[in-house]
Amino acid sequence: MKKSGSALLGLLILAGCAVQKPEALVKDNDVERIIRTLSADDMQGRAIFTPGIDKAASFIESEFKSIGLLPLAGETGFRQEFSATRIRPASTEVILEGNPVDPEDVMVITDLPGLKWNSDPEVQVVQVKPDESFFTRYREIMAMNKPVIAYVNPQYADAFNRLRENIVEGHVVNQPKTSGAVVFVLSETAPKSFRVTFTNNIEKLPLFNVAGMIPGKSKAKEIVVFSGHYDHLGIQDAVDGDSIANGADDDASGVTAMISLARYYKKLNNNERTLIFVAFTGEESGGYGSKYFSSKLNPDDVVAMFNIEMIGKDSKFGKNSAFITGYERSDFGQILQKNLEGTEFKFYPDPYPQQNLFYRSDNATLAALGVPAHTISTDQIDTDKFYHTVNDEFETLDVNNIIATIKAIALSSRSIVAGTDTPKRIPKLEPRK
Repeated sequence: MKKSGSALLGLLILAGCAVQKPEALVKDNDVERIIRTLSADDMQGRAIFTPGIDKAASFIESEFKSIGLLPLAGETGFRQEFSATRIRPASTEVILEGNPVDPEDVMVITDLPGLKWNSDPEVQVVQVKPDESFFTRYREIMAMNKPVIAYVNPQYADAFNRLRENIVEGHVVNQPKTSGAVVFVLSETAPKSFRVTFTNNIEKLPLFNVAGMIPGKSKAKEIVVFSGHYDHLGIQDAVDGDSIANGADDDASGVTAMISLARYYKKLNNNERTLIFVAFTGEESGGYGSKYFSSKLNPDDVVAMFNIEMIGKDSKFGKNSAFITGYERSDFGQILQKNLEGTEFKFYPDPYPQQNLFYRSDNATLAALGVPAHTISTDQIDTDKFYHTVNDEFETLDVNNIIATIKAIALSSRSIVAGTDTPKRIPKLEPRK
């Protein structure tokens, strides 16, 4: 009798979800308004540590407030604040056998505040010779984890310079390493003496996710997460006079979906489980936002995660379709597809396994902890010519594809939100030794 009553309750909950279809609650005009705003030029490409990403966060906060979401437990507002360290080269001087080296021919990789080497015996000297692979040797040298000066044959100048451009821009870390430094120098020979003087500019700077919630009713301790990342690449080298990497598809489209789903479920007001809606920062820099977010949760409380990334164009399977990363790792996708029975929309397994997308987005941290955390996308990443360029703009998107995918996620998530379906846990990722 008790079992029958529970089953009837589940059917009634699902029936309530079905009455209010996404067609009525997901507004096409809202979707276009949100994505246009997030990908506009005045957001400056939403790079971390810039006024543009602060402006984007404020806009997302205003949307959460208008929807009626609550801040996460323990937070006073929608910004979930933390910090990271940005490290950028400040000054470089290398002298080989008394001769100064052009700084453009030097690449220093270290988190240390500075270096002062003067033919120090503890610094290992190596060469990258003409008959070797530059990138293979680069990985081997970096894995040595000790002070190294590496002389790179000038035939590798193009590869060296491409890598150096990224190094000069700096990098972001949670905690700087207290040891290890590698100095790469373009040189045909390995000089007998060297002197290196180098300093880094190290800054501890604020980062912030934007997160809100709808408390659950009968299963409030159980959490379902809907997410997308709101950071992008910021200002890049100009192409035809345009230097703003607007990130319309990557990932203003996913954040638009997350906000739209927050509005949808707030209007339904029938979620038995607690729903968290979060716009992550720092995805493009190493997933720092999702890592911090995950550290504030008990992963055992998280039933599922719908991470949404790049849904602005048709998938390789055509219209009314999307793919799910890590499809084979749980029955998450099967549950979603079951809830779409009678519709034209279909979810497929990730068609790009060689891209390792499952561990390249903000679902990765919770997935590694055993949560059925998956990314939903439609991007044809192997052929997408706008990906990570200044041309990822609103005009390149198919808004109808975004709307169809949002509505499909709304319908397909309903039994998980209602507490009648619970995806199987993903095997935990063993930490590296």
